[in-house]
Amino acid sequence: MNEKLYEYMDWPRIEGIVYGEEASPKDVMSPRLTPDGVLVQGFFPGAKSAEVLAGRKAYPMEQEDEAGYFAVLIPARKIPSYRFRVHFEEKTEEFYDAYAFPGLITEEEERAFCAGVFYEAYKKLGAHPAVVNGVSGTYFSVWAPNALRVSVVGPFCEWNGKCLAMHRMPMSGIFELFVPGIEAGTEYKFELKIKGGAVYQKADPYANRTKMPPSCTCVVENLEGFEWHDETWMEERKKYADRRQPMSIYETSLPQWKSGEELIAFVSEMGYTHVELHPVMEYLDDKTDGYSTSAYFAPTARFGKPEDFQKLVDGLHQAGVGVILDWTPAQFPRFDEGLENFDGTPLYEVKDPAMAIHPMWGTMLYNYDSPMVKDFLISNACFWLEVYHADGLRMDDVDAMLYLDYGRRNGNWTPNMYGSNENLHAIEFLKHLNSIVEKRNPGVILIAQEDGLWPQLTDSVENDHIGFGYKWSGGWTRDLLSYLAVDPIERKHYHDQLTLSTLYAYSEHYVLTLGKRDVGSLEDFMDKLPGTKEQKEAQVREAYAYMMLHPGCKMMAPDEEMPAGLKACIRDLNAIYKTNPALYQMDDTFDGFEWIQLMKYDENVLTFLRKTEKPEETLLAVCNFAAIPYKDYQVGVPFAGKYKEIFNSDSKAYGGEGNVNPRAKTAKKEICDERDYSIKLKLPGLGVTILSCTPGPEEKPVKPAKTKTVAKKTSVNKEDKK
Repeated sequence: MNEKLYEYMDWPRIEGIVYGEEASPKDVMSPRLTPDGVLVQGFFPGAKSAEVLAGRKAYPMEQEDEAGYFAVLIPARKIPSYRFRVHFEEKTEEFYDAYAFPGLITEEEERAFCAGVFYEAYKKLGAHPAVVNGVSGTYFSVWAPNALRVSVVGPFCEWNGKCLAMHRMPMSGIFELFVPGIEAGTEYKFELKIKGGAVYQKADPYANRTKMPPSCTCVVENLEGFEWHDETWMEERKKYADRRQPMSIYETSLPQWKSGEELIAFVSEMGYTHVELHPVMEYLDDKTDGYSTSAYFAPTARFGKPEDFQKLVDGLHQAGVGVILDWTPAQFPRFDEGLENFDGTPLYEVKDPAMAIHPMWGTMLYNYDSPMVKDFLISNACFWLEVYHADGLRMDDVDAMLYLDYGRRNGNWTPNMYGSNENLHAIEFLKHLNSIVEKRNPGVILIAQEDGLWPQLTDSVENDHIGFGYKWSGGWTRDLLSYLAVDPIERKHYHDQLTLSTLYAYSEHYVLTLGKRDVGSLEDFMDKLPGTKEQKEAQVREAYAYMMLHPGCKMMAPDEEMPAGLKACIRDLNAIYKTNPALYQMDDTFDGFEWIQLMKYDENVLTFLRKTEKPEETLLAVCNFAAIPYKDYQVGVPFAGKYKEIFNSDSKAYGGEGNVNPRAKTAKKEICDERDYSIKLKLPGLGVTILSCTPGPEEKPVKPAKTKTVAKKTSVNKEDKK
């Protein structure tokens, strides 16, 4: 053995490398300059011999430990570029020394991560193809602060965790390593050795690609090569920073479609402004429809490669359709290679075991008290919005985040420091998330699915509220569906279920929903409704029409293979909605809505106006929830002028009976509904009619006709005359 070589080697820590317990291998194995040359070391389990190739020379390495630890002193005054040539029993391999390359996470980025403000952590954590000092490879990094050792494993090292131990960064507990020669498409995982000596493999929390489930194997992916063509849309979407925009969302799941082209064609034809996709992030269990996310930074392999999802988003944008993704920052599933006890400790989940598992779902709840966990989630939101050009996120189960007692019985939850049920850490996380996302991506849409009564959820963070853009209106949906389930003869007793929502419609910025979770398929929807097949179909059309007229943005999920009449009905409703400012411009104020007939509960009729500041943009809506039509239904109107029907859900083109009003109506000065002017309409049973309103001159008062005064002739006797 070379005595000088022996003296330069750190034997206690080399033993840690050989036994797989060294957390900072670069401190030991990086090449370093000594008075006697450059010390180069390598650990190659199972190797027979090894050499260092520097320039045109080969320097044989001495085997210092029979486990496969080799070293050599190269006669040089500076560290050269070099490779290893390693001889195994049946093969010889050449590769660069991973410990000769610097880390790529800067000290500033590490400090930001520890503070929970490294919003682009997705660019450094995980696996990223890179070129370092002219050498191609992949940079790996993972946060596991309590692990004794972390290694990247894969076919490149025969899945042996002792070969490529990663280096622990001092402040954060991030382990990192640049491995030369690893290209996109290479499979990998992380192997962790934890306190107590247990060794196991975990999937990369930041993986950009995975194999097809149920495998948890990650795949190195390069996301920077895709060429986008949606510059026009990305600029135009900034208009949604102003919530006074029409937003009609089609909710769907990618497995419903044979191809992305079919989805693009459908939503374009139907006139939707946005499509909302059930989670596209990788998930293991098909029964959850994606809501139990297993890989937050990877589109599921069920739909192809990441590039395929980029193409879908790009295609939708070029068609003028925004993309909203369902996102699950409330909980994560339990599986061996997932986030639970990631480094042998409760790292991502709530530390209190009694509060870590949600009793309704059996999933783990995130620890929003940890800056690094918050950074993981915020950077994930930024990732989908910035790397995949998503236009919004609908956050699932926000109520499970906000309330400590959500889904728990009394005595089975721990109050906050003030003794109440608000999750203070989750509140601050959501404020932080919403403010940063809005600042970095103006115009993106953030929707909360929250079924509780959290006040002013969509008010701004500047006003000390949580700062969502919109909230699902679960109350409106439940009230409408329960009302429609009642036989029309009995609906007069439930009239307030239709009118109650207008009392709170302006307390939040709402998204009204008739989605899959609300009504199911078209067949499921019709099963909930009374009457004949034709009456059920009429009520489906009426429900969609009433939703379009009610204040709030719209979200629906009709079957793509719906009857032609219903398809035409919804397409026309979308067109009317988008082209009439009265239906969206003043959604957030009482001034955009006005009742005409509120209490016609015996007739099951509602009549109201949708308005802007311009009278000529006013729309008149008459909704008949009774099964009988009215031939000459009188309705009070806001002013004199012409009233033209622009939509009638009973049109024969939609599958109705044709009780429509083909000619414009001129308002008559006849008092009705406490208004000076009125019109008479054909009002279909179980139908909705919408009329445009064109102001005209008021009728002049009719002057009474002038009457001639006729003098009475008096007969005079001749005698009197005399």
